[in-house]
Amino acid sequence: MVGMFDHRKDGEHQRHGIDRSVVLENGKQHWIDEKVRWKAYNDIALEEWSDESRKKPGWVSKPLMCDYIAYAIAPLGMCYLLPVIQLQTAWRMNCSAWQNECFEIKAPNRGYTTISWAVPMEKLFRAIGNCHRMKLSKMHYARK
Repeated sequence: MVGMFDHRKDGEHQRHGIDRSVVLENGKQHWIDEKVRWKAYNDIALEEWSDESRKKPGWVSKPLMCDYIAYAIAPLGMCYLLPVIQLQTAWRMNCSAWQNECFEIKAPNRGYTTISWAVPMEKLFRAIGNCHRMKLSKMHYARK
């Protein structure tokens, strides 16, 4: 890493959900959205709806420009770097099951309510890992 830039002030980056950018020595830049939980939990709260009544999708459901979600649980001193593409794919593939098995979090705010699902870490990490693997049929790897 050769540089890290804070984009948490109001501006174009914020409108795209980017809190921080990290620049690597080879010039590659990663955009990161930061989430912090202030109580110790053993799950990741995936935000399905940022505004339930207006049906505004949350960060696990809507298209994001960031590459990673840095998900910190402050009292544990832990931060998990979640790859957005695999995280959102895991959500799409498992949301029905998780909504039946996991705890729903309703967070009332001024004028709107946010809906998240408390997905146990091991369940979420397994689902994200599964997004890195695919089964191939014989047609995919048959030699010509």
